[in-house]
Amino acid sequence: MSKQMNVDVAIIGAGTGGMYALREVRRTKQSFVLIDSGPLGTTCARVGCMPSKVALHIAEYWNSQKEFERYGISGSEHLRLDSAVAWQALRDQRDQFSDGAAGNAKKAAGEHLIMGRARFLEPTLLEVESESSTQQINAKSVIIAAGSRPVMPEFLQPFAEYCITTDEFFEMQELPKSIGILGLGAIGLEMGLALARLGVEVHGADMAQTVGGITDPEVSNVALAEFGKEMQLYLGAPAELAKAEKGVLLKAGDKEVLVDKVLVALGRRPNTDQLNLAEAGFELDERGQPLFNPNTLQVGKHPVFIVGDINGYRPLMHEAADEGAMAGYNATQSTPVAFKRKTSLAIAFTNPDVISVGARFDELNQDDVLIGTATSQANGRSRVITDRQGVLRLYADKSSGTLLGASMVGVRAEHVAQLLALAIERNETAHSLLQLAFYHPVVEEIIQSALQDIARHIPDPAGLPFGLVLADV
Repeated sequence: MSKQMNVDVAIIGAGTGGMYALREVRRTKQSFVLIDSGPLGTTCARVGCMPSKVALHIAEYWNSQKEFERYGISGSEHLRLDSAVAWQALRDQRDQFSDGAAGNAKKAAGEHLIMGRARFLEPTLLEVESESSTQQINAKSVIIAAGSRPVMPEFLQPFAEYCITTDEFFEMQELPKSIGILGLGAIGLEMGLALARLGVEVHGADMAQTVGGITDPEVSNVALAEFGKEMQLYLGAPAELAKAEKGVLLKAGDKEVLVDKVLVALGRRPNTDQLNLAEAGFELDERGQPLFNPNTLQVGKHPVFIVGDINGYRPLMHEAADEGAMAGYNATQSTPVAFKRKTSLAIAFTNPDVISVGARFDELNQDDVLIGTATSQANGRSRVITDRQGVLRLYADKSSGTLLGASMVGVRAEHVAQLLALAIERNETAHSLLQLAFYHPVVEEIIQSALQDIARHIPDPAGLPFGLVLADV
C-alpha cells in the first residue's frame, strides 16, 4: 500500500516557477512538499538562457579578431581555437549556474523535497513514484511547475544519430565542421550565430519568412541582411532530412546541403502529458493543455495553479518567476486574486540583438498608431561599437502618443529593451519620455531619436521644445 501524506501545498517542479512559488508558500508558514523528477537546477541554468549566453560570449571573443586589421592589430593569423577546451569551459560555467540553482532548491525545501515523478489521481491527490517507493500526497492546493522538454518530431527519428536538441547541445565534446539548424526562433538563432562565429559552417531553416519571431517587416529586413552574412538562411519552406553516405542532407525548398549535425530548435513541449490530467478530471483544450486564467494561474475552478513553461503562455524565465510568485500567493489564500501581467519583453542576444517589447507590430491596427524609426547608423555609440546595421521601430497611439510597443535589431538592444519596458509599463508618452535625460554617447539615445520621430506628429500643447518643461518659479 502506498504511503500517504497530507500537506497544505504541493509544488510539482523545482525550476524557476516552482522555486518562486515555494518562496511565497514558506512566507505563510503553511506545510508543503516540493516534488521534482530531476535533475535539479532550472531549465535556464542547465540548458537554456545561461549556457547559451556563455556560448555567445566565447564566440564574440573569437570573432572579434575580424576587427583587428581595421585598428592596426596584427598577428591574428597565429591564433588558434581549441573548440573542445572552449566547450568544456562553457560546461564548467554552466555547472556553476545549475549547481547553484540545485543547491538553492535543496536548501529551501530541506526535508520536504521529494525526488520522484508526480501524476494526478484527482485534482488535489497526487501519486509520486520515486526509486524506492510510491506515495500519495493529499494537498489543499497544488502548483504545477513541471517544465517542458525539447520538441523532437517523429519524422526526425530515422536521423537520430545526427540530431541533437538544445538539451544535448552543450554536451558536445567537439564542434562539428557543419551544422543545420531547424527552427530560427531565439534559441536556434543564438546558437546558430554562436557556432558560425566559432568557425562552424551553419545552415538555418525555418518555415517563417523571418527569424527570431520578428513581425515588423523593416526590422526583419535588417535582421535578415545582417544574420545572412554569417549563416545561410533557408526561410519560408518546410525542411526535411535525407540520408547521405556521410552526414545528413538538409533540404528546404529548392535548396539542399550536406551537414555533419542538425540542431533541432523547434521549441519546447509542455510536460502536461506526463501528469495524467484528463483522467484526474481536468478540462483540457485541443492541445491537451489545461484551461487556466493567466491572471490568477488557476486551472478551472480547482485549487490548482499552473506556472512557467508548462502553461505555454509566456515561456520565459522572468515570466516563470512572476507566475510562481502569483501562484504561490494564491495557493495559500482562501480566494485567488487576479494580478496584472507585466509588459511583455523578449530578447535574443544575437549581436545585433533582437528585441520585442509590449505590443507587436502584427497585433496593432496600423491606422491607429504612429511609428517612430531610428537607425543604429545614426547613433554615435552604436557606430563606435560596430559597423553592423540596426533599426528601432517604436509604436505609439496616434492620438495620445502613449507608447504601446517596440521592435528592434541593433547592438546592445538588450539595454534599450529594459528602458522601453519600464516606459510602457508606466504608460509614458513620446513627449513624457523625452523629458528623460539621454546621456551622450549611449546606445539608448536611439530611443530619443525614435521618440522625436513620433513627437513631430503630436505637437506639444504648450508649443515647447521636445522634452522640456517649465520650471516651478
